[in-house]
Amino acid sequence: MTDHEEIVGTAPLSLQWTDEAACARFAARLAACPEVRAAFITLHGGLGAGKTTFTRHLLRALGVTGAIKSPTYAIMEGYEAPGGFAIAHFDFYRFDDEREWEDAGLRDAFAAAGLKLAEWPENAAALLPAADLALHIELADGDARRVQLFAQSALGERILRTLRDENHA
Repeated sequence: MTDHEEIVGTAPLSLQWTDEAACARFAARLAACPEVRAAFITLHGGLGAGKTTFTRHLLRALGVTGAIKSPTYAIMEGYEAPGGFAIAHFDFYRFDDEREWEDAGLRDAFAAAGLKLAEWPENAAALLPAADLALHIELADGDARRVQLFAQSALGERILRTLRDENHA
């Protein structure tokens, strides 16, 4: 089985973030999973759900310093974490022309090693590789968020298993 073969029937990990601090704590837990450094994670949720906020917390937890910008207009922002692994943050909110895929060098970005995070993946779904994890964020009361994390590959399942084990430790 390769790391990107689809996992069928894996139960999602359901979480409640009561506030942004809870989002940051979860991002730190995810960053502590060594497998995340090679994962492709899709981020789902409406406008204002917290996809970019989560990404910023995850990148900070991975040691990224300096400005962490939303790639809404650029489509992709790249970062290098301590230890030299690459991180690519994509935002396909405004993506509507498949020619942009080649023009922006996205094929090469997805072929490269490292962590990849994609907001609004449904807008480029026909071009994207299979994700390892799908993170769904929904607005709840006040600042709270309901979150579900789905494993979509063997790599994603290992990450979810690690996160579940932490919940029971």
